[in-house]
Amino acid sequence: MNPISGTTNKAGIPNLIDRYIDKDLYDYEICNTKGPGHATEIANDAKKKGCDIVVAVGGDGTVNEVGRALVHSNTAMGILPCGSGNGLARHLMLPMNLRKSLELINRNEIHSLDYGSINNHDFFCTCGMGFDAFISMKFAESGKRGPITYVENVLREWLKYKPETYEIEDETGKYKYKAFMISVANASQYGNNAYIAPQASMSDGLLDVIIMEPFSVLEAGQMSFDLFNKTMNKNSRIKTFRCQHLHVHRNSPGVIHYDGDPMMTEQDIDIKLHPKGIKIVVNPDADKALRKPNAIQNTFTEFFNNINSVKDDINRQSRRVEILSKVIQRKLNF
Repeated sequence: MNPISGTTNKAGIPNLIDRYIDKDLYDYEICNTKGPGHATEIANDAKKKGCDIVVAVGGDGTVNEVGRALVHSNTAMGILPCGSGNGLARHLMLPMNLRKSLELINRNEIHSLDYGSINNHDFFCTCGMGFDAFISMKFAESGKRGPITYVENVLREWLKYKPETYEIEDETGKYKYKAFMISVANASQYGNNAYIAPQASMSDGLLDVIIMEPFSVLEAGQMSFDLFNKTMNKNSRIKTFRCQHLHVHRNSPGVIHYDGDPMMTEQDIDIKLHPKGIKIVVNPDADKALRKPNAIQNTFTEFFNNINSVKDDINRQSRRVEILSKVIQRKLNF
């Protein structure tokens, strides 16, 4: 358990675990992390002891540290989501309610799923370069957590950021793009239901590559709408494809991120998919959860529908004014 991840107070979680974990099925031990990398050490020790499951209690950073210790082993990873974004947990349709997440762990449904690596650093949700990596670095430097801090950084830095030119190579050939950012997704979202790759699957043996071209201020609203409405792949500024292996070359060293953790790296970036490489406790009812309406998406949809309705009204009124003007002009001429 990461005691400082996200914005959730962890004080009551040990009692919650003790109350709801199935003690006929599991013996358990709670270990608090003491700093970066400690969750990996704890998970490694548990794996060596033959533990069936290591549960990451925290956000995507904690999940990443636990997951990288468990890849290609018989020990599964569980998640109690307590982070700022909870991208992997949300992709897997795990409930944000911790009691309900504990009930899923009791059901013990475990699947072997894909994961990726970027320059030999494992990721389970997304990795990337460009603006999202740059913001991950700013977010880490800010010292504050939560979606509000993230949005503040995006708004502050967006207009100042300069797109880069990237040479990329996959199984089909080499290409060159000028891009605002390049995101590579194993799972569908960053977190907080922001779907950068709405069609991504952790069981298809492929990575989803999203190339975001430079866009104008006027296009930013539609881009935000598409991000939360699962329609990013339909945006005209977005190029997408799938691959198992991607090599990227850029003109100078810079920042990349893996599951939101930033790091500096050289011009060349190598990204690989590792199929069925990690066992994860999943939600057996994920299909039912997928069909439930998303409150954030509904809010954005309603907002943009209202804007479109107003635009239609304005256009109708403009046509009426134009027709009336022509009628008046004809009468004056007569």
